[in-house]
Amino acid sequence: MKIFSGEQIYEADRFTIEKQGITSDALMERAAMQIFNWLHLRMQGAPVKIHLFCGIGNNGGDGIALARHLQEHGYHIAVYVVNYSQARSKDFLINLERLKDRKIWPEFLDSDKHFPEIGREDIVVDAIFGIGLNRPPAPWVVNLMQHLHRSEAFILSVDVPSGLYTNKGIENPDAVVKANFVLSFQAPKLVFFLPETGVYSNQWEILDIGLDQEYLMQTENEYDLIGKNEVLPLYKPREKFAHKGSYGHSLIIGGSRGKIGAVHLAARGCLRVGSGLVTTYVPKCGLTPLQSNLPEAMVINDSDEYYISKIEFDITPKAIAIGVGLGKEKTTIRAFTNFLKANDLPLVVDADALNILSENKTLLKLLPKESVLTPHPKELERLIGTWKDDFEKLKKAKAFSKKYDCVLVIKGAHTITIYEGRGYINSTGNPGMATAGSGDVLTGIITGLIAQGYPSLNAAVFGVYLHGRAGDIAIEETGYQALIASAIADTVGKAYIDLFKMPEVTQQEEPQDETAK
Repeated sequence: MKIFSGEQIYEADRFTIEKQGITSDALMERAAMQIFNWLHLRMQGAPVKIHLFCGIGNNGGDGIALARHLQEHGYHIAVYVVNYSQARSKDFLINLERLKDRKIWPEFLDSDKHFPEIGREDIVVDAIFGIGLNRPPAPWVVNLMQHLHRSEAFILSVDVPSGLYTNKGIENPDAVVKANFVLSFQAPKLVFFLPETGVYSNQWEILDIGLDQEYLMQTENEYDLIGKNEVLPLYKPREKFAHKGSYGHSLIIGGSRGKIGAVHLAARGCLRVGSGLVTTYVPKCGLTPLQSNLPEAMVINDSDEYYISKIEFDITPKAIAIGVGLGKEKTTIRAFTNFLKANDLPLVVDADALNILSENKTLLKLLPKESVLTPHPKELERLIGTWKDDFEKLKKAKAFSKKYDCVLVIKGAHTITIYEGRGYINSTGNPGMATAGSGDVLTGIITGLIAQGYPSLNAAVFGVYLHGRAGDIAIEETGYQALIASAIADTVGKAYIDLFKMPEVTQQEEPQDETAK
């Protein structure tokens, strides 16, 4: 699913109005009707008071139009105009007059001298600011936002939570509405998926307001949201007469005293994702644990008992992962450096190998083209430097990826894969996956996919999806707190099966076709 910038959405509006021969207020009416249908389907006239806080721009116009439909269907509403400026959009004024024609008189708020009382069981519709916000809200509007939060009422935001910019980070955490649910028009917004801004959108759903499909299909965008529909075309089916050699030999290099489990988990993920053969390269202390607990994997021992001191092997793998549990002993750093100088095979780099690279940045030039790097936030910071907000982080990550021709997998609640100036935002995964070893499993999964012939970018995008989906399936049995990394690895098979399950069909009300009078 494409993610568009605020400017592109505005252009899509303009393009749609011109091509379809409609007025801008007719497009606003579509948006309001979609919000109403969503609410009406779930509430069915429930006697709950709905407070609509509407700004004086187009987002506020959506809220004003919604109020009219709610009133027509017997809902108990109160409408407030958040009068933060003397400027008003044309379509806001049109809908305000329509509202008054129905004898609905909104209350105008222009200071914090008095705010309306809101019950904890009420519903708040936040239509104060939309995607066009480009300056901080006035202090009294910030106080209004905090008043909404203190009420503990359910907050439904229109398009985006008010106060959230779509192209830069948060300036004042108090100046953003914390929405329980966001109904976003036509496409999700990038801010839903970034750590700093995503916390203001607890849940979201997309409403199709009929923006022109030609524009949406042909417009180049920087970010895509990756779900089942996006990864299915990447899937490589197995052939009847294939054998284990057909699906690649993976090599997992890592481990040190007390951290052999990291290699075990990576190898386990690699096997579960379908690598035909998996060999681990570990210190001597790793032989017995791996041979005893993971008999499907082969083991090559380093000459050192506790750390990797020299990386030498006589196999020819299709893909190599390095770094999990590796440690940063001087002999290990020297071995890693010599390995990079000699290696030209596809590479997945994680954990301590990333930390070694960040401390010896000249080594980055030795990475094979399209190597996959899988940093968590602190490892990323060591690689690319600090950032003032998530937008600068993404800009720096793209520059780093381009400079070293690498696929950068930025791990997080919504893992983002960066390559060639584009970002692929994962839609699977859950908080239970914030557990030791989860990243090691991901490293193994990506390595196993590359070994099977997936290009590095596809392996990263598909691997991140499968990893998250396995975690989602696993928590159905374990719950969030009890999920462990080995369970994620062992559920990869179910994640594959899930790719080909048909979605359940739920019956919904047909959208009402009402014309504003």
